[in-house]
Amino acid sequence: NCFIPFPERADFSANLYGLSKPNQEEERKDMEALNAIINKGNDFLWGFLLIFLLCGTGIYYTIRLKFIQLRRFGEGFKLVFGQINLNGEKHDTGEMSPFQAIATAIAAQVGTGNLAGAATAIVSGGPGAIFWMWVSAFFGMATIYGEAVLAQTYKEEKDGQVTGGPVYYIKAAFKGTLGKAMAVAFAVFITLALGFMGNMVQSNSIGAAFKEVFAVMHVNVPSVAIGIFVAAIGAFIFFGGTKRLAAVLEKVVPIMAGVYIVGALIFIVMHISALPGAISSIFIGAFNPQAVVGAAAGITIRQAIRFGVARGLFSNEAGMGSTPHAHARAKAECPDAQGLCAMVSVFIDTFVVLNLTVFVILTSGILGTIDPTTGEAFTGIRLTQQAFVSGFGNFGHFFVAFCLFFFAFSTVLGWHFFGAVNVQYLFGKGAVKLYSAIVVVCIIIGTTLKVNLVWDMSDFFNALMVIPNVLALLALFNVVKDTKKRSK
Repeated sequence: NCFIPFPERADFSANLYGLSKPNQEEERKDMEALNAIINKGNDFLWGFLLIFLLCGTGIYYTIRLKFIQLRRFGEGFKLVFGQINLNGEKHDTGEMSPFQAIATAIAAQVGTGNLAGAATAIVSGGPGAIFWMWVSAFFGMATIYGEAVLAQTYKEEKDGQVTGGPVYYIKAAFKGTLGKAMAVAFAVFITLALGFMGNMVQSNSIGAAFKEVFAVMHVNVPSVAIGIFVAAIGAFIFFGGTKRLAAVLEKVVPIMAGVYIVGALIFIVMHISALPGAISSIFIGAFNPQAVVGAAAGITIRQAIRFGVARGLFSNEAGMGSTPHAHARAKAECPDAQGLCAMVSVFIDTFVVLNLTVFVILTSGILGTIDPTTGEAFTGIRLTQQAFVSGFGNFGHFFVAFCLFFFAFSTVLGWHFFGAVNVQYLFGKGAVKLYSAIVVVCIIIGTTLKVNLVWDMSDFFNALMVIPNVLALLALFNVVKDTKKRSK
């Protein structure tokens, strides 16, 4: 009961599931009811609770660590790209080198959120939502520093393999039954949020992007066929272990980011006269959404904040508790060093890649244009594609689809890995293969769902996994602070 076909997929969907038209109508009503319930949950979680917890934790860490994201950003940059430690010596290599750990983290961060998530934030919260993305990312750099430090501090070795993540530092933060229960809850939520629901979002965007490409070529390829193709490649890497994952991502991430950055910069230069207006619309929209031309009627400051923080979290994952799984496996000189590296990943994700998408959309003049297939304004990956098409012609469809494939697919690999660590924690190593098989199925199903439904489900489970992680970060702040002092 998690299937809503796009209008153009109705007949195909009915044949695939053996549904008659009356059954499809019942299915549609069931999904609308489910979506309504999820939206109520999101309204509560994202309306105040998560914004308070995430931004509050980031502000607390920023002040107590004396704006570490500004003071020591240069050190982190050298650690990542110079491949040296804090003493200027070459890194030792472990199961993952610091660069591979950052590549895995960035692969998870730089994905659909940067291309489709930015677009949905602008449509749902107006251009002002981007300002709140920036705010959450700035403070999130301090939060993710703490996550990486704790991941290194509380990592363990099991079956000859280094492992770590929030489940281990949550147990350390809250002793006894409470700590164990919160760790189990986090492990369940992250498996659902990233391994299952999150990967549906990624495959959904891949399917939508390539459907546009095939439409331009006048070729009808069902999105589910694209999902099967992505799932097949994913399965090959899923069952190859951490070494294969790290080897793939350290090569794919720099290439995919480089291609997208160059293409987006060319587009922005072509529309440079519109850039000042785009920048001003972000700041005006943050505090007075109705004053921005193109903002949807009824958008409020609260909506701008909500969608900015929610999509920002989906994009950079600071405070979510996902990237610590990669940071725990890095052979770092000390926890402090890996924390500095982690800050760089948030900067690249939000202040480089995501901003490029934002300025492409806002300088294109496409915002608010009606999508002829839905009768509503373009949103999600289709908005991003149409923006590039306005400058590059039909090549824009291909460019976005190509970049999105690598962005989203690398995120699928990273999120599968994060979920696998928690499945192993819950059920043992033997359960990971079954988990991987379920993820493969979710990737296929994701290409058949409506975009709003998969984003709403992802927001809901993202919110649930944030709560125990952020509470542990607050409880263990002194551990982070003392680690920094010892490292310095």
